[in-house]
Amino acid sequence: MASLDQIIDDFAFLDDWEDRYRYVIELGKALPELAEEKRTSENKVMGCASQVWLVTHTSGDPENPIMSFEGDSDAHIVRGLVAIVLATYSGKPASEIAALDAFEIFSKIGLVENLSSQRSNGLRSMVRRIREEANVRAAA
Repeated sequence: MASLDQIIDDFAFLDDWEDRYRYVIELGKALPELAEEKRTSENKVMGCASQVWLVTHTSGDPENPIMSFEGDSDAHIVRGLVAIVLATYSGKPASEIAALDAFEIFSKIGLVENLSSQRSNGLRSMVRRIREEANVRAAA
């Protein structure tokens, strides 16, 4: 899976939004498949037009655990957006995730303004869910 720095660099290299959309789809294709038993209503992200599932894992210090995520979608472009969200947040401590506004990063690469409002809302729903879980875990 591509790192966030790699994704930012690749976006900067691609001038055309059609190329960037193709790249987002390629990121989605590289995302590991989510096991069927993890595609539950509990893991489903509400507020997304497509079906999106996020699974959270924690390790390390119970007071500020390292959080990692698995995710998937039934739509190609949204699956790519899931990959970008996971690259942004996975592997960081809960307190850092709670404080990190991914939309600053997404705006820097021009992602948000080039998405439909439905996809943008879905992206916000994914980010909100991850940050809310991080807030709960960082406060535990």
